[in-house]
Amino acid sequence: IVERVGKEKVEVTVITAPATCPGEYDVKPSQIEATAKSKVSFMHGWPGEAFVEGLLEAAKNPDLRVETIELEGNWMTPPIQAQGVERVTAILSDADPGNKDFYQANAEALLEVIQSKGGELKAKLEAAKTGEVNVICMAHQAGFLKWAGFNVVATYPPPADLTPEKVKELVDKGREAEVALVVDNLQSGPEAGVQMAQEIGAVHVTLSNFPGGFEGTETWEKAIEKNVELLLEALGK
Repeated sequence: IVERVGKEKVEVTVITAPATCPGEYDVKPSQIEATAKSKVSFMHGWPGEAFVEGLLEAAKNPDLRVETIELEGNWMTPPIQAQGVERVTAILSDADPGNKDFYQANAEALLEVIQSKGGELKAKLEAAKTGEVNVICMAHQAGFLKWAGFNVVATYPPPADLTPEKVKELVDKGREAEVALVVDNLQSGPEAGVQMAQEIGAVHVTLSNFPGGFEGTETWEKAIEKNVELLLEALGK
């Protein structure tokens, strides 16, 4: 979002790669150096970003503006992505008021893309009658699947917290509710739900919570399109 709103007016250093869990990330020296020279640092404020405190301390940049954008919901859904664009734009405009109109114009164009792509994909999902489909998913994908119209019967935690007792409970719920899909989150563990899906008799699918998680999905619209494509393929099975 920062790249697309700021374009040539900003130079962006991405700290955590899109296919990586923030809680398992090791900061590189080059990223500390970039943070030391930066004007603004953006973060989501999730528990997995605990490494940021050490990064900021190591960067020794008293002039750095640290902005946490905490939004209630899944950033891959169009409504939350739009909120993210608005928040990023406001911060960039405040940090660099001379280019406020430039940022606002780029944001408006991006918001139109989000609305258009969201409507297009929602129509495909409705045509597939997702409202008649029960799913079990990794907790970080629940918001996206609800936006897509699916009935989320139950959610599960990251693999490290998925005990045999919890798996049995989920399998029992899945069988009882005739769950059709078990959905994993790429960044949390792409195969955590494979066994559950097999025992339930459901189809397993893995979605990404970030652009760039899968090859060829470097933008939000390509990433959400890929997720919807994967869901529709799974329904076809």
